[in-house]
Amino acid sequence: MPGTTATPRALVVDDAAENRMLVSALLIQQGFEVDQAADGEAAVQAAEQTHPDLIVLDIGLPDIDGVEVCRRVRSFSDAHVLMLTAQDTELDKVVGFEAGADDYVTKPFSVAELVGRVKAVLRRATRTPATAPAAPATSRTFGSLTLDPLAREVTLDGQPLDLTRIEFDLLDTLTAEPRVAFSRAQLLERVWGPNWFGDDHLVDVHVSNLRRKLADDPRSPDFVCTVRGVGYRMGAGR
Repeated sequence: MPGTTATPRALVVDDAAENRMLVSALLIQQGFEVDQAADGEAAVQAAEQTHPDLIVLDIGLPDIDGVEVCRRVRSFSDAHVLMLTAQDTELDKVVGFEAGADDYVTKPFSVAELVGRVKAVLRRATRTPATAPAAPATSRTFGSLTLDPLAREVTLDGQPLDLTRIEFDLLDTLTAEPRVAFSRAQLLERVWGPNWFGDDHLVDVHVSNLRRKLADDPRSPDFVCTVRGVGYRMGAGR
């Protein structure tokens, strides 16, 4: 992560002061330096200036909403974005993930749930090549799809593909071992980090977004194939 140092940095964005203080206090207990913003414009400006490792972002802001804030932040930052919302519908999750969010927590949330997600971010931020899965340095090609793991670039039919960090990491994991059928739990460990705290349905939502960008028909996919009763594996491409 771009802002990762010995002391990780977080940005808490919520228009309710009591919520900002609660989340900030929890993050400080976990070892973060914390900045705050009360609206979307201030959040984008703070993210540009402070380079946070983690952004806890309320979706319901008074000026521009959290989805648009996330979309703008993604143009210059690879921070882990944890969205907070009072709503819990599949549409909300899909829209948030399409904007580049990494995770989602529905309010009211438990302290244990938020702390668990934050600890997962810390583990991911401190992962090294020794603990992360090794990947060949050469590009990988599956039909019209090419992935360059070192440059973190993906092309489809020769055109660059705009993927979020999570989408790239999922595709990187699948293409590195194309004959392996990964369970959702294995993908969570590889992409989100070991002992991630949350619902493995998160994998399905990100896979759905990834397939959409690959123009991959979920009923008969060429790239990201479903293995019934297990999870996903890489296909041969088209």
